[in-house]
Amino acid sequence: MSEKAVLSAVSNGVMTITLNRPEVLNSLNMALLADLRDALAAAKADASVRAVLLTGAGRGFCAGADLGQTGSERGKSDTEQSLREKYHPIILAMRQFPKPIVGAVNGIAAGAGMSIALACDIVLAGESAAFLQAFTKIGLVPDCGSTWFLPRMVGDVRARALIMMADKISASDALQYGLVWKVHPDAALMSEARKSAEWLAQMPTRAYDMIKQALAASQGNGLGDQLEIEAMLQGQAVRTKDHREGVTAFLEKRPAKFVGE
Repeated sequence: MSEKAVLSAVSNGVMTITLNRPEVLNSLNMALLADLRDALAAAKADASVRAVLLTGAGRGFCAGADLGQTGSERGKSDTEQSLREKYHPIILAMRQFPKPIVGAVNGIAAGAGMSIALACDIVLAGESAAFLQAFTKIGLVPDCGSTWFLPRMVGDVRARALIMMADKISASDALQYGLVWKVHPDAALMSEARKSAEWLAQMPTRAYDMIKQALAASQGNGLGDQLEIEAMLQGQAVRTKDHREGVTAFLEKRPAKFVGE
């Protein structure tokens, strides 16, 4: 039996999800997309999981769609339908995920693989990581949210250049542009990413869920509407066990022990 296209393991409140087609730089085929969707659903449903760490096996994070397979797959099904039914649910699931997702980008993140990286909440990269909007190299339009993520992250001028010029950019440039949070030596990337994910897993999970809701709403809201969203979510947050524990721990001058409720 062949190995699964996505591996998952839970430890210390963190589910590590590993894209597992290293022989093709974890490029995306239908099996990997289905396994990734299942892993995210399992992480969402498992109360013991309070953060996710997403990475790629081998020497790359994700090289985008597997052109060797998607060519034949596209011959059997409509491209628009494939994006809507297979790719879009993963990007939306990540952005709507009620727990923090840390992305550890090792090696190349290209095309839809770059979009998956950018859909994480905290993006860390190894020094040898690289990012590429590869679509125009094969006469395609960016998809999987790239035209939404990039203008908001790097601004219109850089977004247009990254997409149209299709230049591969280094981890250090990605850090300068605001695409990643931190860059670590390659050998330290996974340990640093795990450290970050485990720290997040010990924090108030419900508050993170509401923070993600507020940030998502802010993309289309004016200030008045966003203030109302903040008030509504704060009204929910103040009733959580973690808020009560945080205040009690502050008054007692001790570290808080959050339970994610």
